[in-house]
Amino acid sequence: MHILIIHQAFASLNEPGGTRHHEFARLLTTRGHKVTVIASPVSYITGTSFKVEDDQAGGGDVTILRATVYDAHHKSFLHRILAFFSFMLSSFWVGLGVKNVDLVWGTSPPIFQGVTAWALARFKGAKFLFEVRDLWPQFAIAVGVLKNPILIFLSEWLERFLYRRADQVMVNSPGFLQPVTSRGAKRVKLIPNGADPSMFDPDDDGAAFRQSNQLTDKFVALYAGAHGMSNDLNVVLDAAGLLADEKNIQIVLLGDGKEKPALLTQAEKMNLSNVTFLPSVPKTEMAAALAGADACIAILKPLEEYKTTYPNKVFDYMAAGRPVVLAIDGVIREVVEAAACGIFAEPGNAVELADVIRRLAADSAQSRALGLKGRKYLEENFSRAVIGEKLVALLEDLVSSR
Repeated sequence: MHILIIHQAFASLNEPGGTRHHEFARLLTTRGHKVTVIASPVSYITGTSFKVEDDQAGGGDVTILRATVYDAHHKSFLHRILAFFSFMLSSFWVGLGVKNVDLVWGTSPPIFQGVTAWALARFKGAKFLFEVRDLWPQFAIAVGVLKNPILIFLSEWLERFLYRRADQVMVNSPGFLQPVTSRGAKRVKLIPNGADPSMFDPDDDGAAFRQSNQLTDKFVALYAGAHGMSNDLNVVLDAAGLLADEKNIQIVLLGDGKEKPALLTQAEKMNLSNVTFLPSVPKTEMAAALAGADACIAILKPLEEYKTTYPNKVFDYMAAGRPVVLAIDGVIREVVEAAACGIFAEPGNAVELADVIRRLAADSAQSRALGLKGRKYLEENFSRAVIGEKLVALLEDLVSSR
């Protein structure tokens, strides 16, 4: 079968960003299926342009097409919406030229590319798979980005429209099942986030990463991911302030995003010598970065809506065999507690976050044991290979029902 994926923020393994779709796409090609991806020519994480040679190096047997996009999504909410709409239109135009498609896979957020996927599927007589990676617009409303009542009404109408017209809705967290079903989705399947344990070595001591970033002889608590409104990294900086007297502890914030300049300014004002900011790295370099950590931080704002999420970074932390400092409640807390691979800190509470980091730094044996438990639990329950086989079966069944 020929699968067409519409994904503005698609990233291959040699690019910064989430690689769930690239890993799945490569798996599908090994099963004899053809995969074409329409993506933005601009990295959603860094804002830099992709090069043709990057796609050729990272794509493997996956065909990656780049659609024109308004390049200013980090400037403001309005600019971001313009970027989303520009991709919605340009990706439709590019998609018209892709022949003999059996299934069109749209993924949200941004939800507008779901419109492109639906329209192309109907135009081509293909099946429409709509993947929900977070509950937009609910998350945007909760965090205060989306406030206009008219825009909220239109966004919720569009959400229900796509749920009801999808031949299959796919979610990456069990916390999304009830909300999606209640808004009109009829066929819903959970294909959860996970990680590929073969990409990580839990026995790697990360010496090269530590040496190159002046982290030798430090207990490194590392956050890897987007620096956005939802990520609540100002709380991590507050926790770093509380840990200032712990000279052996260093907080590392690895990644990029709209809030990074403000975080750099805040850290400078607080005179935080125990915080290191590093740029985003491709997935191929993430194993080395996580190997250089003694513990890894996962954090979101203390909102009820975020209790439904399965953040990808937590599974990467587990695959790397590193203990999780978890400042997210809900379904991902259930995973971490079932795996006994980390310690929970109340979201939004810098004092608790600092205390958890301090406890792990004081007991290296406990930290190591927690990390290895996480690795074992991921191999048994959230390995990308096992999850990928479920995805392949889902897509094959969906297309065979045409």
